[in-house]
Amino acid sequence: MSDTAPEASPVPVIGTVTLLELWASLKAGLHDFRRAPLYGLFFSGIYVAVGVALFLLGAGTFVWTLALSLGFPLVAPFAAVGLYEVSRRLEAEQKLVWSEILGVVAAERRRQLPWMGAILLIIFLFWSFFAHMLFAMFMGISTLTNISTSYEALFTSTGLTMIALEVAVGAAVAFLTFSFSAVSLPLLLEKELDFVTAMLVSFRTVAANLKVMLVWAATIAALLFLGMLPMFLGLFVVLPILGHATWHLYRRALYDPV
Repeated sequence: MSDTAPEASPVPVIGTVTLLELWASLKAGLHDFRRAPLYGLFFSGIYVAVGVALFLLGAGTFVWTLALSLGFPLVAPFAAVGLYEVSRRLEAEQKLVWSEILGVVAAERRRQLPWMGAILLIIFLFWSFFAHMLFAMFMGISTLTNISTSYEALFTSTGLTMIALEVAVGAAVAFLTFSFSAVSLPLLLEKELDFVTAMLVSFRTVAANLKVMLVWAATIAALLFLGMLPMFLGLFVVLPILGHATWHLYRRALYDPV
């Protein structure tokens, strides 16, 4: 077996993304989900299982549920890799075969994708630590209160300040994560690039199309929130559409150099 590394792909050119292209990407995502619903349900099922586990770890309290809900979308891009591969094959008019698609996803462990997963994990752990620290700083000096049965302490000036900081920092961390993962994961799936280059390309893509990408980030956040409301069951529909749509947006945002 040859140990020769595959030839590196050229760094793609960043294009201009419009609101119409965002809408077209969402429609294409819905179309892909309708064409291959079992794949969407399978990959979203893994994501939902993780979400339920995180919810249970939150012990049912308002504060931890809020913290985990803000941190939960951080794992969404990594969980959608299988959906990118399905969309890639549908776009290329290739046959969908379970063993081949799962094989592609499994093969990613030998490429750059695990490094992206490690970064996402570090960010998630940072957010979890920050949320616990913030709670201890603000509520640790209060009289002992069972937050799971009484929310009064949260509606004091101290509790509201804590929630405001938690939301602000959570939004900033989520958007930072979105910026380096918006197109980097489908890029790593399709091209032979290192994860640092892919992250930089994603950052530059978001910066070059900031207003439109802010709309995209808000759309993702809103749809994920709606999907999480009925015990995460809505994600069985929301996640596949977003995963497929991300692939189509990536294809519209980046071009091979001439």
